[in-house]
Amino acid sequence: MSDPDQIPRPAADPDRVPLARFLASTVAEGPGVRTAVWVQGCSIRCPGCFNPHMWGFQPAEPVTTGDLAARILAAGTEGLTLLGGEPFDHAAPLARVAAEVGAAGRSVMTFSGYTTAQLRRAAAGGRTDVQALLDATDLLVAGPFLADRIDAVRPWVGSTNQEFLLLTDRFPAMLDAVRATPDRLEVTVAVDGSVAVNGWADPETLDALLADLDARRRGGIQRP
Repeated sequence: MSDPDQIPRPAADPDRVPLARFLASTVAEGPGVRTAVWVQGCSIRCPGCFNPHMWGFQPAEPVTTGDLAARILAAGTEGLTLLGGEPFDHAAPLARVAAEVGAAGRSVMTFSGYTTAQLRRAAAGGRTDVQALLDATDLLVAGPFLADRIDAVRPWVGSTNQEFLLLTDRFPAMLDAVRATPDRLEVTVAVDGSVAVNGWADPETLDALLADLDARRRGGIQRP
């Protein structure tokens, strides 16, 4: 697991986000209806990670912070969820996006594979970009994914060690949603047959689901 000193230094261009995926509206990535943004690049690389294709730091679609914030606000959802990849490996540009979204009255939820202690030590050690993203985050989910500690109870997280921390008092009900919201998995099948999955499922459930989808795709999906 990463040491605080190993959180990558701020990117040369703090106004550009290495965007891996943008989902305008989802109910599987946090409380309520949210816009989800996945960044490209993660230095933690937890074994069993749900998104290993987002480990590399080569951005799929570099976008400016202003353009990304505008897309998020135009979606008209209740808030923003930041995922990856690892958001705190890209803290400087994401802090700008999150601050603009928050200023518009939307909530910000950030997932991180770093522990709370790692993030706070990094911020205390002079990482102003890390502190800025913490300041712009209302609900933080912190901690690495541990494949031997699968969480089958709480929504949105993969393992029982991961913490939910309410960092502001702007949206106090966000923590209530952890206890009241069932876990959800969203699967989107595009017209070209490609499949996109978001939300959380254990590997066995996901494998069974994707195998069934592939069989339906090859045989023609039957409508009820």
